Amino acid sequence: QAQLVESGGGLVQAGGSLSLSCAASGRTFNRMGWFRQAPGKEREFVARITFTANTFYADTVKGRFTISRDSAKNTVYLQMNSLKPEDTAVYYCAADARPLFQAPTWDYWGQGTQVTVSS
Repeated sequence: QAQLVESGGGLVQAGGSLSLSCAASGRTFNRMGWFRQAPGKEREFVARITFTANTFYADTVKGRFTISRDSAKNTVYLQMNSLKPEDTAVYYCAADARPLFQAPTWDYWGQGTQVTVSS
């Protein structure tokens, strides 16, 4: 059974940095990514990386967040710099096994980790 386990997160002041990790087990994935959900809002895409190390970011985090992966450890990371109060949310790791020529369906999800940015 595939499983995604997040770690990291916490409380940081605006302008600070945090790093999230997501360790996958049970299988490998062609794409892994991060989503977030703020209170009262829909879950939104943050960033994703393919097994070829191709990355894509939401405009709201581009230039501040960096997604990376360690294929040997089956782990994906999200380095978050210059954090803003509006980045406060529960961050979820997600994974997709579909071929890259198909749109992802993000069938696998972690439990989520809280990131809080104080002003």
